[in-house]
Amino acid sequence: MPTLRISEAASLLGVSDDTVRRWVASGELQATTDDAGRKVLDGAEAARFAHERSSHGPTPSGISSARNRFVGLVTAITSDTVMSQVELQCGPYRVVSLMSTEAVQEMGLEPGAVATAAIKATNVVVDR
Repeated sequence: MPTLRISEAASLLGVSDDTVRRWVASGELQATTDDAGRKVLDGAEAARFAHERSSHGPTPSGISSARNRFVGLVTAITSDTVMSQVELQCGPYRVVSLMSTEAVQEMGLEPGAVATAAIKATNVVVDR
């Protein structure tokens, strides 16, 4: 069974170490102690917990077939007359989107705005 230290679980769940400790203290997550005396979480349980807490609901404007959604903060926009590059910081992840400058303007995107990146890909590479 793969295990995660509290700090690893917090990073993967996008929360602080203290939040994970509160979830353990309240019984929302179960922790055990490893051979070194550190509290660890069962990786499968952490995955289940993350899945239950993820948002799979409809988008504010309707329903979307994209299931991979990352809420983040717009950190930068580089635009020309036709296309824009929009950068979001979604927890520990940087997500970059290329879209029309017209769409950026219509959506009112600017650094500091909260936005959601909805990703639908035909090819996803997973590294370990």
